[in-house]
Amino acid sequence: MNTAIYVVFALTYMLIASRRLSLLPIGRPAGALLGAVLMVLIGALSPKETYDAIDYDTIVLLFGTMVLTVYLERAGFFEWLARMILSACKTPMTLLWAVAALSGTLSAFLVNDTVCVFLTPVVVAACRRGNLPPGPYLIGLATSANIGSAATLVGNPQNMIIGSLSGFPFGQFVLFAAPAAGIGLVLNMLLLYLFYYRRLPPQMEHPASSQAPVDRRNLLLAFAVTIGVILGFFAGFHLGYTTLTGVVILILADRTDPRDIFARVDWSLLLFFCCLFVVVSGLAKTGIVERSWKESAPYLTLHHTQGLFLFSALMTIGSNLVSNVPMVLLTGPHLSELGSAQLGWVLLAFTTTVAGNFTLIGSVANIIVAERARDHYALGFVEYLRFGLPSTIIVLAAGVTTIFFVMAG
Repeated sequence: MNTAIYVVFALTYMLIASRRLSLLPIGRPAGALLGAVLMVLIGALSPKETYDAIDYDTIVLLFGTMVLTVYLERAGFFEWLARMILSACKTPMTLLWAVAALSGTLSAFLVNDTVCVFLTPVVVAACRRGNLPPGPYLIGLATSANIGSAATLVGNPQNMIIGSLSGFPFGQFVLFAAPAAGIGLVLNMLLLYLFYYRRLPPQMEHPASSQAPVDRRNLLLAFAVTIGVILGFFAGFHLGYTTLTGVVILILADRTDPRDIFARVDWSLLLFFCCLFVVVSGLAKTGIVERSWKESAPYLTLHHTQGLFLFSALMTIGSNLVSNVPMVLLTGPHLSELGSAQLGWVLLAFTTTVAGNFTLIGSVANIIVAERARDHYALGFVEYLRFGLPSTIIVLAAGVTTIFFVMAG
């Protein structure tokens, strides 16, 4: 039985890690679905056990955030905010910094993937109007979105899972994680300057953008509801149902059938996470994860510099091999064995998130930026790696050190 489980697990993660395996090009969500079904067919889990394996708090929060973001986009929030900031930039470098700051800030509360979906076309349009090379701006958008999303429990899917598994209060997590994310975002912006200030022209040929008309009523309503939801997070209310409350308010205020809104939800991503929970639960039945952690724990103690370094390196490498969400699911239940569960949760969130900046295919946000810009600019793997590699190393080193001292104090 254990051998069959290992084979199913390996197949599933080949499909997930490779994004598109040539021999079986069915994609990530379908690959996870295949793995979940196979776990049942080989007898590793019963159908009831698969339902119990799914973390519904994470699914509810992710669904609610997606719907809330669609309402914001429909009201013109992203384009309005981006155009307001971009139009105020007088030089190409200030425009690059504005893109990075806007991307990082929004991603802390609206999920980095969806922020990249809506901002990429605006950034590409600004580059075309200003006759600017899109590469630096797309890289700045993607890397900053990942770093900024590490600041909160709702910034990205893996942090949502951590919030559900750990029971960490939202405000306390922000207190520990936000300084590291903020320092990381500033360092990333400085690196953008060092890498690209010679490649960018001193002035833009045309204004960056002009203010587009927006639906003021819907924009103000969606913005007010979003602020209310964020305040609810800090107040300690249930993350998922706080978000759903905001969604219901917008539905009632809109007074129309929200079918078109629901149609824009990324249902394949929700399916992906549900099936991933099942596959990881099947692997846990073999006991291999527990045995591995029992052997590794003495070397990964978080109170010592060596353990801190090894843990961060393991999470970074693992996130790039099998993706960050599986690393969170495999690591989370064993953090108490490393000396400090609280420190472990915050480090796990930060390292697995920032690790996504290592390569172009290291995170879904990176892939979204590349795909959304593809018709106008082909963001290459090597082009991204030249910036992503040093950025990841520097931001991780500074962020992990910051988290350690903040939480130690």
